[in-house]
Amino acid sequence: MNALLQALNGFFGRGGPAGAPGAAAKALVLPGFVVMMLAMMVLPLPSFVLDLLFTFNIALALTVMMVASQMVRPLDFASLPTVLLVTTLLRLSLNVASTRVVLMKGHTGPGAAGRVIEAFGHFLIGGNFAVGLIVFAILVVINFVVVTKGAERIAEVGARFALDAMPGKQMAIDADLNAGLIDEKVARQRRAEVAEEADFFGSMDGASKFVRGDAMAGLLILFISTVGGFVIGMTMHGMDAGAAATSYVTLAVGDALVAQIPALLISVAAAMVVSRVGKEQDIGSQIRGQLFDSPQALAIAAAVVGLLGLVPGMPHLVFLIVAGGLGLLAAQLLRQRRRAEQASERSVGAEVQPANAEASWDDLTPVDTLGLEVGYRLIALVDKARAPAGGDLLTRIKGVRKKFAQDVGFLPPPVHIRDNLVELKPAMYRVLLRGAVVGEGEAVPGQLLAINPGGAKQQLPGTRTQDPAFGLPAVWIEERHKEMAQMAGFTVVDCATVVATHLSHLMQVNAARLLGRVETQALVEHVTKLAPKLIEDVVPKMVGIATLQRVLQLLLEEGVHIRDMRSIVECLAEHASTVTDPGELARKIRVHLAPAIVQQIYGAVKELPVIALAPELERLVTQALTSPHGAALDPGVADTLTRSAGDTARRQEELGHPACLLVPDPIRAPMARLLRRAAPRLKVLGHSEIPETHSIRIGSIIGGTA
Repeated sequence: MNALLQALNGFFGRGGPAGAPGAAAKALVLPGFVVMMLAMMVLPLPSFVLDLLFTFNIALALTVMMVASQMVRPLDFASLPTVLLVTTLLRLSLNVASTRVVLMKGHTGPGAAGRVIEAFGHFLIGGNFAVGLIVFAILVVINFVVVTKGAERIAEVGARFALDAMPGKQMAIDADLNAGLIDEKVARQRRAEVAEEADFFGSMDGASKFVRGDAMAGLLILFISTVGGFVIGMTMHGMDAGAAATSYVTLAVGDALVAQIPALLISVAAAMVVSRVGKEQDIGSQIRGQLFDSPQALAIAAAVVGLLGLVPGMPHLVFLIVAGGLGLLAAQLLRQRRRAEQASERSVGAEVQPANAEASWDDLTPVDTLGLEVGYRLIALVDKARAPAGGDLLTRIKGVRKKFAQDVGFLPPPVHIRDNLVELKPAMYRVLLRGAVVGEGEAVPGQLLAINPGGAKQQLPGTRTQDPAFGLPAVWIEERHKEMAQMAGFTVVDCATVVATHLSHLMQVNAARLLGRVETQALVEHVTKLAPKLIEDVVPKMVGIATLQRVLQLLLEEGVHIRDMRSIVECLAEHASTVTDPGELARKIRVHLAPAIVQQIYGAVKELPVIALAPELERLVTQALTSPHGAALDPGVADTLTRSAGDTARRQEELGHPACLLVPDPIRAPMARLLRRAAPRLKVLGHSEIPETHSIRIGSIIGGTA
């Protein structure tokens, strides 16, 4: 099709910018081609033109099949439904044009309709129209009953699954965007691909009817041509029955075969597009890698074929040749695997230091601020040399760090990745912060994690587990169950995404511990470029780096982002001359950043549904936590308070509202520390942290009723 369009482009004129004559000519190429095909049905064509068009039709069918076999994703050949329509119309136009020539000039000899039809009518079927009819019937059965009907059913089911899976795919894209694995541009592109994929399978469901109708039209055209030619030869040209059958029927069968072979190629191409699974390799590489990559399977097949070749009466030579070929292929694959294993062992051994080497300061390795250890089955995720998913996790971790910096406000330390083949199970990983384990989980390579966000009821085949980041129920499933899981409402993510999302969550939770002295100094240097005079007046003249680090850590411990460093430094400049306590400075900054904090929790709403303490409980807690002799809350009261706060927070979230507790300013900080462990998702705000532009609504009460 591209070759034809380029040729027609050259005929109409070379294109230029939009609005130029060449661009207008390009827009007329496809309509002109369609009009030309319709004209072929009406205007008589010379034999040479018919030969040229029949040859072009065969070449076009071969080109379509080659493109279909080399594509990686269905959307790589998104124009296939239109191509099916155009090629079907081309074949039918040629059938009409050639039938006209056969009926008008068939009495003149076998070359009346061109050399191509003559070749198919004599060379392929030996001039025997009975053989031609049988061959044509077999081709129609293969095309109509086997290929076209199967492709039509696959396209129908694929269209339904693609439409039903759209919500799950959109949720997966949103999850990747929120985790920082992709940016907004990539998210828009992936959403467009999801919509285009659903449109493609829907179009293929309808386009399959073109091919099916083409096969039926071929049968009817052959029948009409055969009967019409037989009658015309006997009545108009005075031929006997045998001569009429030999001349007209042979030409009609040759004409039908010329059209049916390209139709079969196009049907196979359409079936290859809709029946392929996976988006990482073209179908040829996929079949070669999956069918001929197992030396055990090839060896067993060679042994069975060899035994059959020894059975008396069998063609021994043929069976033994095939068995020998399979055996040689199996042996070659086995040798290649052994060489790869030996090379891997040599590379590992080369890294081991000699046992008699002297100790040096180089042996003392510093503790990484942020580390990720993986089992040996996960090494491929962080090794760029391994395909197809080699190094995928490295790219995602870069996205996680970038997203963290954009959201939280400082650049986190690099993530140092190493394998731990001794302590970790093959599919396990763990995240370390300054040498201490802060999280671990399991990721199964080659499988997908279907996470139940809460509304999915269907039972999926696979291994039951929990999402390591948020503790949601999940199932490890195989790739072939992905569409079913998405259609059932599950959020489906791959192995690398599971690890990256868990790492992103742990970095958010431990943001205060990630902000070290080095990161604080780098943050100050970055802000100095934006507001040099402001930083020069405040840091370190009024506030030292150590105090600034502690103030920022106090903010991060409660999930307050520090992106607006300019406002934070301005607030420090206002109060640092009279306040030196980091906790009090953090409280002042929270009040200064109140609109941003409230928006971070609630979003762009003006009425805030909050949780409050019952008056008696609030009075008791305030007296205990603000006592001049030191905070001393009764352990029983503290235990009851934390349990009630956790239950109330869960109920608030089930109602679709953020879990936020509103308390008097003097007890906000100690209450936040008290409830942090029992209800980590519960935010605690003071009365002075509610902006004047917002109103509050008591949604739940701890120690009473709403």
